[in-house]
Amino acid sequence: MTTVSASNRSLPGHPARYRTAAEWLHDLGDVPPDRILFDTVTGTATEADVLRLDDHEDRLCELIDGTLVEKPEGFDESVIAGRIIFFLNMFVLPRKLGVVTAPDGMLRILPDRIRIPDVSFISMQQLPAGKLPEQRVPALVADLAVEVLSASNTAREIEIKLSEYFRSGTRLAWIVDPKTKTVAVYTTSATDCVRKTEAESIDGGTVLPGLVIPVAQIFEV
Repeated sequence: MTTVSASNRSLPGHPARYRTAAEWLHDLGDVPPDRILFDTVTGTATEADVLRLDDHEDRLCELIDGTLVEKPEGFDESVIAGRIIFFLNMFVLPRKLGVVTAPDGMLRILPDRIRIPDVSFISMQQLPAGKLPEQRVPALVADLAVEVLSASNTAREIEIKLSEYFRSGTRLAWIVDPKTKTVAVYTTSATDCVRKTEAESIDGGTVLPGLVIPVAQIFEV
């Protein structure tokens, strides 16, 4: 039987708190093991490790309970994210409503979570005096969080992300599926979902009233 030291028990994300590796992977969202990085002792990674990998290895990682999980990236996803950023900025910038982040915009959404939405809108109310934060990983809420699904994203991973987003204060989330060319819209919780097809539009709800984007235009080539 494995003995767990007191020091390991104090590490909130350390695999030693789990009985099996499967339990640990499940809590990480059942992500493929090749996305979990062991640059540090698992369970001890910090924001500094996230920034080091970004600076020196050009690898984007999210931080989950002291574990580094690489963010999947792909050409199709980046094109779709770029198009959503365009539509959001066309609405947000003239009205000075806030800022829109790209797929490398890191946010500390909870004390032990650094997440990197593919796109996010952050309202001006969160920016003191209308200035961008100096921190590279600011403690801000994505008023609108957008995830564009990649091949290695799992249903469990997205479920966890949505739960964390809404727990942190997110008011609207879009899960964009390039395969089905649909957008799942979440307005109040990780379970309150309406799926929009190419024949429909998505809107900004109470977060960006008046914004309307035809779903088909998100996927146009």
